[in-house]
Amino acid sequence: MQAVILAAGGGSRLNPLTLTRSKAMLPILGKPMIRRVMDNIAGCGIRDFIVVASPHDRELIHYLEQRQVEHVQMTYQSPARGAADALLHAAALIEGDFLLSACDNLVPLPDLQGMLDCWRSGAAPKGLLALLPIPTAEISSAGIVELDGEWVVRIVEKPALAEAPSNIASLPLYYFRPDLLAYLPRVQPSLRGEYELQDAIQMLIDALGGVRGIHIQSRMTLTRAEDLLALNRHFLALQGDHSLPSPQDIPPEICLYPPVRIEPGAQIGAGCTIGPEAYLEAGCRLGDGVRIQQSVVLRGAVIPAGANISGQVVT
Repeated sequence: MQAVILAAGGGSRLNPLTLTRSKAMLPILGKPMIRRVMDNIAGCGIRDFIVVASPHDRELIHYLEQRQVEHVQMTYQSPARGAADALLHAAALIEGDFLLSACDNLVPLPDLQGMLDCWRSGAAPKGLLALLPIPTAEISSAGIVELDGEWVVRIVEKPALAEAPSNIASLPLYYFRPDLLAYLPRVQPSLRGEYELQDAIQMLIDALGGVRGIHIQSRMTLTRAEDLLALNRHFLALQGDHSLPSPQDIPPEICLYPPVRIEPGAQIGAGCTIGPEAYLEAGCRLGDGVRIQQSVVLRGAVIPAGANISGQVVT
């Protein structure tokens, strides 16, 4: 089975974090977000990837070209005009059943494995959607489904609250047979000017049926700066203790409170207090006497001497 990863979007809602790199390349404890998503999928035994990227995202392209662990094919979407258009760009590379995921959507490995087991059982003849109830305030920014038991009978992208068929969101994680691909060229641009994947899914439901929903327990996403902070704190908690460069790179009189990750190349002044739950990316610089906790400091950031940083993403 192949996995298609949609990574052509720049992540404008994450500005200024995405002014110098794409959302896919934002770091989660030293690994780009897309790497975390791919690692999860590879944990289910799927190692044949198709990545839809922007041709201008040189950092992502170079990163994936250096990877030797999985088989990765690249295709390019420009401009980014929605998930249906992105998948259409990948269609010629798809050889059979496939998993489809956004590059910014991370679900627990047991949920991902459970979806794969369901798919392989034949319980979803044409498609399988990951479902999660969401707060009312988020309905107008999600794909919302109407269910008949376990079967999806309608899916609407970003409906007005009064028109939403439920509060159950279809997350950007799916399994499909190739039947879906035939409907992609028929999708028309939405009022937002995007080619919505939900329109193609609805065509598939209307013509053939057989699209099932499966509820997952949780997910983490990367759409706001707060999400980047939450993701790094989550993985810091899993990591525990310290992850540090060599001792000669740590100046004297530094106080560390785990969990902490400091990448080689992070410059730290004397007398700093770091942690708990702090991640310092290579290329950042801390002045003397800085106190930092529950925060992420990205490359290029300069924190002046004596600053007290808490609960922030610093660029």
